[in-house]
Amino acid sequence: MNIVKSLTGTTLLSGVILLTACTTFASPAANSNAVKQTAANTVQFQQIRNATIKLDYDGTTFLVDPMLAAKNAYPGFENTVHSEIRYPMVDLPMSIAEVLKADAIILTHLHADHWDDAARNLVPRDMPIFTQDAADAATVRKDGFTDVRVLTEQGVVFKGTRINKTIGQHGTDAMYKIPALAEGLGKTMGIVFQKSGYKTVYVAGDTIWDKEVEDALTRYKPDAVVLNTGYAKMTGFVDDSIIMGKDDVYRAYQFSPNAQIISVHMDTVNHATLTKAELRRFIEEKHLDKQRTLVPDDGQYYKF
Repeated sequence: MNIVKSLTGTTLLSGVILLTACTTFASPAANSNAVKQTAANTVQFQQIRNATIKLDYDGTTFLVDPMLAAKNAYPGFENTVHSEIRYPMVDLPMSIAEVLKADAIILTHLHADHWDDAARNLVPRDMPIFTQDAADAATVRKDGFTDVRVLTEQGVVFKGTRINKTIGQHGTDAMYKIPALAEGLGKTMGIVFQKSGYKTVYVAGDTIWDKEVEDALTRYKPDAVVLNTGYAKMTGFVDDSIIMGKDDVYRAYQFSPNAQIISVHMDTVNHATLTKAELRRFIEEKHLDKQRTLVPDDGQYYKF
């Protein structure tokens, strides 16, 4: 699978957050009911698989970057490390029907490990879908989706929750100097979720650590930060990655001392070189607060 073609596919808070790290993998429907039964103004995060996550604000559920295929459905990305390994490397932790219990979908970009063939075939055609720009919106509409909207840095409001687009860079400056690679990596975005009386959540998306990430952290001062930390690597770039890694978890931990850092996008695609187990060891070695540095298993959820 050629990286240029296949990526686009045929991205305790200061003593005031109530956090429950659930060890059982309840269904999204059960989780939604749990949110409504708990104290007011609770935000729920759920890790599905890879970069696929859910956020629930007062019963409004956002599904981010759905990749829905069964284990080993696709050949590994060419021109990346471990390209001989098929992905997804693990199955979904719940049924597709449960994953799709959402009010809207947000696509940070259209790479195949964020919006795959299975998702394009299985998502209801009238599902509200938010994209990063008009070009991505046009691509999604070509597949028959009828309610496709474009996010902006100024933000849009959906059922009472404000969603703001942030800018990401899906690789290093050196990578973007190679035209074919720059085209394959393309554009990507992050997302900030805000609602009065609720915790602010920043989903950085497929990006390296850069000034845009620091600007988003400074501007929004999020209570929770979701980082794609699989440290995915291209061949020919030994020391560089196209997304964040463990050192970026440490950077975020220091840069935003009042935020919880949630790490995802691991153990699922061939070119992600940082595992959950390795990141958890790193957190131990650095003596980071485990209430602030969270590495969820697939299906696990938190409330804050």
